[in-house]
Amino acid sequence: MSIRNSHWLTGILALCLWSCGNAQGVPPPAIALNQVGFYPGASKIAIVTGATSTDLFYVVSAAPSAALPSSLHRDTVFSGHLGAPISSANSSLSTRLADLSDVKSEGVYYIAIPGRENSYTFRIGRHVLAPVPVAALKGYYYQRSAMALAPEYAGIWSRPAGHPDTAVLIHSSAATTERPEGTIISAAGGWYDAGDYNKYIVNSGISMGILLSAYEDFPGYFDTLRTNIPPIASPHTRTLTPESAVPGRSTSTASAGRSASSSVPDILNEALYNLRWMLTMQDPNDGGVYNKCTNANFDGMVMPGVTKAPRYVVQKGTAATLDFAAVMAQAGRILKKFRRPLPGLADTCLRAAAGAWQWALRNPSLAFDQAAMNRVSQPVINTGGYGDGNFTDEWFWAAAELMISSPGDQYETVVRKYIDTRMRLPTWADVQMMGNYSLLRCRRSLPGSWEPAIRSLQQRLLQTADGYMEGIKASAFHTPMGGNRRDFVWGSNGVAASQGMLLVNAWRQNGDKKYLAAALDNLDYVLGRNATGYCFITGMGTHSPMHIHHRPSVADGIVPPVPGLLAGGSNPGRQDHQQYPFIEPETAYIDNDRAYASNEIAINWNAPLVYLAAAITALENEIER
Repeated sequence: MSIRNSHWLTGILALCLWSCGNAQGVPPPAIALNQVGFYPGASKIAIVTGATSTDLFYVVSAAPSAALPSSLHRDTVFSGHLGAPISSANSSLSTRLADLSDVKSEGVYYIAIPGRENSYTFRIGRHVLAPVPVAALKGYYYQRSAMALAPEYAGIWSRPAGHPDTAVLIHSSAATTERPEGTIISAAGGWYDAGDYNKYIVNSGISMGILLSAYEDFPGYFDTLRTNIPPIASPHTRTLTPESAVPGRSTSTASAGRSASSSVPDILNEALYNLRWMLTMQDPNDGGVYNKCTNANFDGMVMPGVTKAPRYVVQKGTAATLDFAAVMAQAGRILKKFRRPLPGLADTCLRAAAGAWQWALRNPSLAFDQAAMNRVSQPVINTGGYGDGNFTDEWFWAAAELMISSPGDQYETVVRKYIDTRMRLPTWADVQMMGNYSLLRCRRSLPGSWEPAIRSLQQRLLQTADGYMEGIKASAFHTPMGGNRRDFVWGSNGVAASQGMLLVNAWRQNGDKKYLAAALDNLDYVLGRNATGYCFITGMGTHSPMHIHHRPSVADGIVPPVPGLLAGGSNPGRQDHQQYPFIEPETAYIDNDRAYASNEIAINWNAPLVYLAAAITALENEIER
């Protein structure tokens, strides 16, 4: 057993003993902080929970040096006073802030408070957060379907390929004259959506949009980022037939990318693996897009290569088709830069986007209602629904991306119709903000007539960001996350990352560093400055989840879970009906692989984490000034 695992077991035992005698269900006293580390010139905050017998805290070197000032204890580099007690609005916790920002020397440290257990160690140094975006992006590689994960890339988490999806059945709900029920198609590749083994267009849509946005906003950073993933390749080699070809796609286009030079950045290399799968989900006969590629029922907690159940593509839907159109339009403009290593792929994406848009015009409000589908179609499908009955946000996002990539009056009309809709953090069910981000990012490519609308959009985005800045005042952990109890939902860590992404976008509008500081606060939250004391990214920090709801991590027989995956986070809804030790909004989390409501992983939560962590890494010099 590793030291890390021994530490975890000790912590769980202490937690159980505390809970048994604690009527309020409040976690034991702790010192919560970013367990990965801090930049020398940036803010450094820890949060002390529970009562303390002193107002003092000490920053102690984990590697004492005789060079430290003689006025201090041999290994103490800083002492400070704790802030006034704050009663949390999201639990029964009382907290005090420890500001150690004056510690700027590089090294490894911990915080000590007399009578209390020391904090986890942390590092201060240049580039200290660089491993976070690398791990979060590499997490997608471990989610690849239909590809064996080789030891040279996956390490101890190598595994055989699972779910080849080269012989997927057309479900009765998706049957057409050209593709009757039972028709066999290929829908190979792509990412497993979450802890399960199915692949969903709607959730892939927002995940892809965020990753592509990260590249558009920080191309210089991503052009040199390496994550040790395989060279670009399709999940399998196949010969195109009229049945498998997208309208307007040439055979040379579809085969492009089976081998490509290393000039394609890793973030796009990874995104391409899912992009090519998404292309297989478009019906070449009409341009519509199937909602998902799935089993009839969820697989058990087994490795992907074990399951042999039939796979289906199910009913097309307006939300899936418009999400697809948005992603393909965005990908098309980005991939124009890579015509040599990926010949024709940009054009393929733009044609696919246009075809999806035309299908949506013919089917403007076709909701995917799985319960209704199951009443008339067989076999019954019981996997994730991602049902959505409001399509104004999908229309706006798709129209915005298409207008930027392939200008046209039909797209402009839709953008102008919906551009004033209230701003909200993007989720799989509400992608309006994705269109806002792209319009602001690409404003210089738009006609001058758009400038008044873009200025208004910019102002509303800044007002929204200011609202999250105000939330810091209400948070006992001094983060935008937790400024409102509604932050603690299924996937609350994705909410924290999405708030950080919004704040980075606010900084991009006016250069005010208060937004970057607040975004960094939310990254600190994810990395341990929260009421649970967990660094929520697997394999990072000292105290991270060991039992995520993730089939490969449960079934592979390896003690550490697959790394780089963001656990869902505190969720008082507890829809998994497991026994949680604490149930208040910010403490309702348990590291249990059955607790899917708080401990599952998902591609749509990792995506804003990639964006936020990459931005904080790329902008290190800005943050340090």
